[in-house]
Amino acid sequence: MHAIACLSVAVLASLALVVPSTEAQANVAQLQYLFDRPSEPIFLPKESDRGDKKVVFDVPREYLTDRQKKLSTQVINRFGEKAERISVRKITLPDLSIPGQLDRRAQFSLFLPEHRKLASRLINIFMGMRNLDDFLSAAVYARSHLNPYLFVYAYSVALLHRDDTRNAHLPPLAELFPEKYVNGDLFARAREETNTVLDPQQRLPIIIPKDYTASDLEEEHKVAYFREDLGINLHHWHWHLVYPFDAPIEIVRKDRRGELFYYMHQQVLARYNMERFSNGLQRVKRLIDLREPIAEGYFPKLDSLVSSRVWPARASNTRLSDISRDGDQIKFDLQDIERWRDRIYEAIHSGAVTTDQGRRQNLTEFGGVDVLGNIIESSIISPNRALYGDMHNFGHIAIAFSHDPDNRHLESFGVMGDSTTAMRDPVFYRWHAFVDDIFQEHKRTLPAYTQQQLDFPGVQVKGLEVNTPGARRPNEFFTFLQQNDMDLSRGLDFTPRGPVFARFTHLQHRPFTYKITVENNAPGQRMGYVRIFLGPKFDERGTPMLFRDQRTFMVELDKFPINLSQRTNTIERRSTMSSVTIPFERTFRNLDQNRPGAGDQLEQFNFCGCGWPQHMLIPRGSPQGLQAQLFVMITDYSQDKVDQPLEGMCNDASSYCGVRGQRYPDLRPMGFPFDRSARQGVDQLRSFLTRNMFIQDVVIKFQGDRVEAPASRNATTFNG
Repeated sequence: MHAIACLSVAVLASLALVVPSTEAQANVAQLQYLFDRPSEPIFLPKESDRGDKKVVFDVPREYLTDRQKKLSTQVINRFGEKAERISVRKITLPDLSIPGQLDRRAQFSLFLPEHRKLASRLINIFMGMRNLDDFLSAAVYARSHLNPYLFVYAYSVALLHRDDTRNAHLPPLAELFPEKYVNGDLFARAREETNTVLDPQQRLPIIIPKDYTASDLEEEHKVAYFREDLGINLHHWHWHLVYPFDAPIEIVRKDRRGELFYYMHQQVLARYNMERFSNGLQRVKRLIDLREPIAEGYFPKLDSLVSSRVWPARASNTRLSDISRDGDQIKFDLQDIERWRDRIYEAIHSGAVTTDQGRRQNLTEFGGVDVLGNIIESSIISPNRALYGDMHNFGHIAIAFSHDPDNRHLESFGVMGDSTTAMRDPVFYRWHAFVDDIFQEHKRTLPAYTQQQLDFPGVQVKGLEVNTPGARRPNEFFTFLQQNDMDLSRGLDFTPRGPVFARFTHLQHRPFTYKITVENNAPGQRMGYVRIFLGPKFDERGTPMLFRDQRTFMVELDKFPINLSQRTNTIERRSTMSSVTIPFERTFRNLDQNRPGAGDQLEQFNFCGCGWPQHMLIPRGSPQGLQAQLFVMITDYSQDKVDQPLEGMCNDASSYCGVRGQRYPDLRPMGFPFDRSARQGVDQLRSFLTRNMFIQDVVIKFQGDRVEAPASRNATTFNG
């Protein structure tokens, strides 16, 4: 292996800004093939997303292992006769010895400090390639020699952040590693189907059971449809691609990324609690005491196709232990997590953190939560990693290794150890309820918003209603179950090739429209910013929620600017336009279906995989109807607007994901106006209102007996 000795990483990174040639631009389309069957050798034929095109990489022999050198020619001759050939240029290779330390068959976790170091180094290498030809060459070599999970993660981060790869494909991870998303029984059935039915058009979809991880005896299984939803887990994976916490500094240091870590996870927790109320469960209990047995068990029923091992389970009432695993190069005590927790609380109540330079950095009213986010997640821009530690990540690790804390049974981590699978586990929400409470402790130290800060003088919201086509009356949401198919063949390493569809059942809602009536009594036109939230009206005991609790349960549904004419305005907004969600085709899309040709639209199509899935916008509700409150507020857009161009930018899921390469498009604190405790005298939501706010009682009805059949496999929207 050759090393680049004369160029520093910083110099390489600067070279990545060179505008690539027209010829090099053509190589962008070739990058997608490196995602095809990532566990297979690079010299095997690769297929396009539709399976109608096959390519073979002409790889320099020096890029292959000794075993691969003996096999490559005969394999290509056998399978690649009709394939298009892509020539890979031989370059002086960067030093991959650090990322090469992870075994090819090992699991990969961003929560493990050693794995973070390997991933950061590989991202740095990819970002440092001078042009697309060199990037492709380095990526081909890395794919041949490195762990597939590590490669796909670092490669995906680089594709998202290099200036010259904005038109590259980034497929949903469920297509590449389906073992992280569907039960292991599927693969045996898929192998049988493909070997029996040679015509891909005649293959039947393989049904993923709704209830395969537990029975009704487990109370937590009532909300498994939420935790195990493919779209939700893909969102969590993609969010961490956009906001890595250990990578080159220019990738990590994004606008308000610490605050966004707080807000995205807080919103996930609020949504989960709404699902729990829908199913007669209590709100999530914080995992405060690390010595207390974890009542919730979880048996994931997932197999790893890379390591050929089953993901470990966690039995009910498991106790956490100190971790000492030499093979994973990690050793810590539970006391370390508790010590970091206490230091963070001390910083919150003193109003400042201590930097690694020994200076005092105030936790200000508007920027303090951003600092805390980087400390708690322990990103590389934490002001003092040595003092405040790695609390969030080590909590994940302690839980993920709870079944084998000292590696005596040679077991790998459970689902809590991987950001692609962590949200499946009930304890994920208990741990993040504890983490969120630390952020809320800081928020409780801030002054309450005054009526003047909340008001928009001259603007009054007079009415709000929701209209669902076919509904007998307004202000009713309807949810149901729907089935859809996803092609998993890109991640399955057996022949014959061709599509392998898995049919999964997920929550869905009927599309609806908001209708907001607003009075603008100021002279002339004005720009307002509409903020829409949904929250439970009653708690788990059936009593009206107090504002102090309800504010943390409020789920953001949409946020958008609006031009207000003088006098009466009627605003109508479709649910599919939400600033929180991405549509079905971006969550589970076929990358060649309805793909734009070029330009800004193509860039958006590729990047905008980050966002909450549209089909999970509305909580499940209940057959008799879950009573909730819909809240709308219109603020002064001149005080909220961030002056930056958004034309052609990926901003339709900006509430949780921000805008690519731009500042967060809202000057207010995330979650405003529910991010702080209320002013004196406010005990319920109605007493919190100012003239520019309005609440409407709504009902969410779950039509449990309605299961819609799959839409067309080439469709880009749900039928509903």
